[in-house]
Amino acid sequence: MASPPARSIRSTSQPVRIAVIGAGAVTAYHHVPGIELDPRARLAAVCDADPALVDRRLKEWNCTRGTTDALQLCADPDIDAVIIATPNFTHREIAIAAARQGKHVMCEKPLALNAAQVREMYVAARDAAVVHMTAFTYRFAPAMRYLRHLLRAGELGEPRHFRSQRFLDLPETSWGWRQYQDKAGAGDLFDMTIHRIDFALDLLGPLARICGAVARFAPRDRTADGQSCPPSNVDDWSALIGEFASGAVGVWEGTTLAKGYGKNGFGHEGAEINGSEASAVYRLHEPNTLLFGRTGSDLAPRPVPDEFLRPTGSPRPLGAGEPATVFRYDLVWEFVSAIVERREAVPSFYDGLRSQVVADAVLASQATRSWQEIPVEAR
Repeated sequence: MASPPARSIRSTSQPVRIAVIGAGAVTAYHHVPGIELDPRARLAAVCDADPALVDRRLKEWNCTRGTTDALQLCADPDIDAVIIATPNFTHREIAIAAARQGKHVMCEKPLALNAAQVREMYVAARDAAVVHMTAFTYRFAPAMRYLRHLLRAGELGEPRHFRSQRFLDLPETSWGWRQYQDKAGAGDLFDMTIHRIDFALDLLGPLARICGAVARFAPRDRTADGQSCPPSNVDDWSALIGEFASGAVGVWEGTTLAKGYGKNGFGHEGAEINGSEASAVYRLHEPNTLLFGRTGSDLAPRPVPDEFLRPTGSPRPLGAGEPATVFRYDLVWEFVSAIVERREAVPSFYDGLRSQVVADAVLASQATRSWQEIPVEAR
């Protein structure tokens, strides 16, 4: 484990002044509500490439500072930390600039377009001794936190199989920048499956080797209002098979074209571990309940105990809001906690790097039709 970050805010008695860079739906849905809930944090600035969106968000979020210049904001001495939620191809430059200016950084996934770029981001943040965090939101789902506890406590026995599915029923119209390789890196693989890769690495440790594939079925050559646009050149389906260093095995599948998997806009997400003693299943649409079963009985619902419904100390009220939404606010809670407590955030840029190495290997496996060895990344 690396040493805790040396830099922190000016004083622990003053709120962490956070700038959000990228003012779109993810920031509105996850990050700003998290900042508003946390008395240790303050939304200090809003940045976006679209000046009209900046003006609108300043009013909506009751913030007085707005800009379209991300790099200038990274150098601002009145900013302590940044949350980056911009298009994937912009992450690397902004994150490195922020780290070198002593700003703590949380960045949406994927951290960059490939592992080489992510490695640069990790090294820059590590060497600057700032808190760095990858926005792997679903780690904070209560059922996922409880599954991790059951595994660590030995209730599942020796873990043997990991299984993950992420099925969405999205329109087959344009994704904008997300559907082009030079802007997004990849499609479903980098946008969705990478979350489940992170699950597996967190739960079962490093992967030794994988084979994988991606495919594209929807051309996405029309916008939602019927205008023509260049067709997509990224995947809308991805899958992989993996062998862990521990000897366990894993299977992942993700798609944005699973007709009928609406589930009130959340889609289907499931992850499970089959151990030598028991199986446990996490599902996004019921994030406060786990399925659990042993030999001789069927899988049955098990409510997540209160201590796993939110992090200790979180101001998020239990029982309030949509369960599949509210746990996402804990992402900011962890980021601010790491800054205030002068420790590493979990998950860090290192976690983002490990997952990116695996995701890149899926593309290499598709291209070569071969198994790929997964190297161990140095800290």
